[in-house]
Amino acid sequence: MTDYKFFHPTEVRYGDLDPQGHVNNAKYLTYFEQARVYHFMKMGLFSKDQSFMEIGVIVADIHIKYRAPTHYGDNIKTGARVAKIGNKSITVEQCVMDAETGKVMASGEVILVTFDYKSMKTIPVPDEWKKKISEFEGI
Repeated sequence: MTDYKFFHPTEVRYGDLDPQGHVNNAKYLTYFEQARVYHFMKMGLFSKDQSFMEIGVIVADIHIKYRAPTHYGDNIKTGARVAKIGNKSITVEQCVMDAETGKVMASGEVILVTFDYKSMKTIPVPDEWKKKISEFEGI
């Protein structure tokens, strides 16, 4: 998990916990999403001022493997890296890990489809995105 070039610091909030005192499984989706957005901004694909009502991405498939519980107060970070660029899809590998020890709490894979919200259709991954992703990730 050390070959991630991007990590987003992640705060475990009290509201993320379930009655058993650990982070609820559904919250990892939120951690992954937040890291993906910042990862895409870091690569120059999105900006904070951009409207997502034009070209964006839609989650087509997501898998998470839970490896260890995460608790309130844990110092964690969420990694994101593009593993594959398809014709109309981007595969992102992600992990939530202890920021101090590197212990992986959860890992997963997300397949995103590029989408034109004006035409309401999937579109090829823009060449500019492919270039920026390849330069950042080294793929």
